Amino acid sequence: MSELTAEQTVHAADKVVHDIGTAWMIHDDTRARAEQYGYSKLQPFYFAGRGGVLGDVDAGVVIAAFGWWHPGYVRLMWDRGIAVAGARESAARYQQACADWANDHMSGFADADRLSDLAQKVVDGAEESGLSLFAGWRAQPRAEGGVARTLQLVHVLREWRGAVHLVATTAAGLGPLEAILTNEGQNQARFFGWRDDLPNCDHLRDRQATAQETTDRLVATVYDRALTPAERGEYVELVGRLGKAVL
Repeated sequence: MSELTAEQTVHAADKVVHDIGTAWMIHDDTRARAEQYGYSKLQPFYFAGRGGVLGDVDAGVVIAAFGWWHPGYVRLMWDRGIAVAGARESAARYQQACADWANDHMSGFADADRLSDLAQKVVDGAEESGLSLFAGWRAQPRAEGGVARTLQLVHVLREWRGAVHLVATTAAGLGPLEAILTNEGQNQARFFGWRDDLPNCDHLRDRQATAQETTDRLVATVYDRALTPAERGEYVELVGRLGKAVL
């Protein structure tokens, strides 16, 4: 098994972690579970469930933690979601939906416990200052084991990089809409709830590049101290294997 630097680990693993996390959150099975729990659509479940770890807060806190979503859209969906079951219960239901999806779609992944052990080292090694959504999910009780614990930790890792990137885009001088338009473009901005005429932000792309470099550097620092070179190689291999299995 190869040994990897922290920087190689970032480039080999982080996008796969992001995509696995996205897969379960937008899947039709998760949509169906949202409806079973009494949420009218997936979106209120998403905002109340994912943001519920922040506690019983005003939507403004959720807007700040989520980052790039249109503030009015966040407020609308958050208020609809917590009206169903409150913030903490919504988070518990969201975590259960994560576990259920793992059991349904990852049951054949034989190395779940080993990947969980490595992922937990990374999660434990990360600083949480300024990363409220990551801190909230890291504080959630872990599933007992198996693929449910693995996917929960993948979700926490996804929240970690996302929160770091939010700090980095803000530090680079990008507002929420500017950060989306200089990265994933207009279609993603529409998905994130931005409905008005969208500005041309091509002149800000250098700031997005700076933010990406900052994010990679901060994440790599944690990989460097949390895992040995051999463990980083194993982590990348297992993340890649899980990605091939579920994406």
